[in-house]
Amino acid sequence: MIAFIGSVFSPYYHWSGRERPDDHVAFNVALYGPNGNIWCMTERGQASLDRGRNHLRIGSSGMVMHDGRLVIDFTETALPWPGQRLLPRRVTGRVELHPDIVSDGYVDLDSEGRHVWSPRMPKATAIVSCDALPGGGWRGRAYHDMNYGQRPVEQDFIGWDWARGNVGTGGDAVILYDAVPRVGPPRRLALRYSTSGTPDILDLPARQELPRGFWGVRSGVACDVDWSPTLVKRLEDSPFYTRACIETTLAGQRLEMVHETLDCRRLSNPLVRLMLPFRMPRRARPG
Repeated sequence: MIAFIGSVFSPYYHWSGRERPDDHVAFNVALYGPNGNIWCMTERGQASLDRGRNHLRIGSSGMVMHDGRLVIDFTETALPWPGQRLLPRRVTGRVELHPDIVSDGYVDLDSEGRHVWSPRMPKATAIVSCDALPGGGWRGRAYHDMNYGQRPVEQDFIGWDWARGNVGTGGDAVILYDAVPRVGPPRRLALRYSTSGTPDILDLPARQELPRGFWGVRSGVACDVDWSPTLVKRLEDSPFYTRACIETTLAGQRLEMVHETLDCRRLSNPLVRLMLPFRMPRRARPG
């Protein structure tokens, strides 16, 4: 789940000149299961936004910090999808994130400090309840972060790979960033969170390629030289973005990770922007 203010992917925000981020907000819900996938992402206007120090609400969905946990309630519309749904479907649920580690640290993703990433709960437990999931929900490992930037990502980056997984008997959280800026050397990060908000910094082996999807987006992940990463399951495959479950090996330890790739050059392609409203309709009026 992602809550957007001034949505980085929004074609409407781009076409408007990016002067009013509060008028381009969205609450994205993506669910994956044996009965099919759910994708919800309706952009809304400023009248649908309510935010404060400890809460954020966009339309009928929102999140709030309560007693040290993050509580997310959502009511969104799943878009039609070939082979799964012919008509839109209302999806309602709740996610409670109980952190094992809370961090107030942040990382500059570029040399100028224009793009910032902050892993707020790098290691947590999620309790998920949703009417679209088998058995009504599940409980498992979780993660919560935030990003913000002063300029469009495509203005400063060619693209990046990101991955997060757990390793070791204690389930330490490992987070990888492999960003390629338009100017300067790659920004490669490998952080391991064990028991505190201060991570260990890991040495990264070279990036190795992962299989391309239908749209041909190039993606990869750091992996020990005597091993090869494996694509376990593809979750999202678009002209500029992919999400997948993968396996890789770092310092001899096998990791199962959620992996994402963003190709900023493709995102900025005018034809791609014209395709985005099919996955991201806009509803400016409340309701």
